Amino acid sequence: MVKVAIVDYGMGNIGSVYNAVNHLGAKPIVATAPSKLNADKVIIPGVGAFGDGIKNLAPFIPKIREALASDIPLLGICLGSQMLFEGSDESPRTKGLSVMKGKITKIPTRLKLPHIGWNSLEIKRKACPLFRGIRDGYVYFVHSYHALPKEDMVAATTRYGCTVTASVWKRNIFGTQFHPEKSGAVGLRMLKNFLEL
Repeated sequence: MVKVAIVDYGMGNIGSVYNAVNHLGAKPIVATAPSKLNADKVIIPGVGAFGDGIKNLAPFIPKIREALASDIPLLGICLGSQMLFEGSDESPRTKGLSVMKGKITKIPTRLKLPHIGWNSLEIKRKACPLFRGIRDGYVYFVHSYHALPKEDMVAATTRYGCTVTASVWKRNIFGTQFHPEKSGAVGLRMLKNFLEL
């Protein structure tokens, strides 16, 4: 059975992610300490501000880097995805994990922020394992910021008065600005694809 460590740094949507992973037949482990990150896969969920997120995540960062160096697949969800980058305009003095080059910036839209609700995905990188068997679909967002990568890693976008980065992919690292655990059958298929890597 696949062991999945869900990083509990006090700002994640742990319950929904745990239930989704459990429903898909894997063994979710709520990692309340770095020592519990020994697993086949790692998920960093997240809701809240970038600065607070990095501060709370700090004790886990060495083990996260160790997992990535061992080619363990990692999925960052929402804030969990944003923290993979170098920094964010939301907290300019706070450095991110920098495992992905680029920064997080406010969505340049005239529409109401935060962007809350269901939006359609436009898959940009068909080879991304997260989207295997998925041609399109609607997913659930709650955010005001999104990634501006410096590398060619945008796997999917959406539209919210402008083009918004919805997902990123680099080797064994995946990020979704949306919440797959709250995105119905499409989101569950993505999580299943992640678990099967």
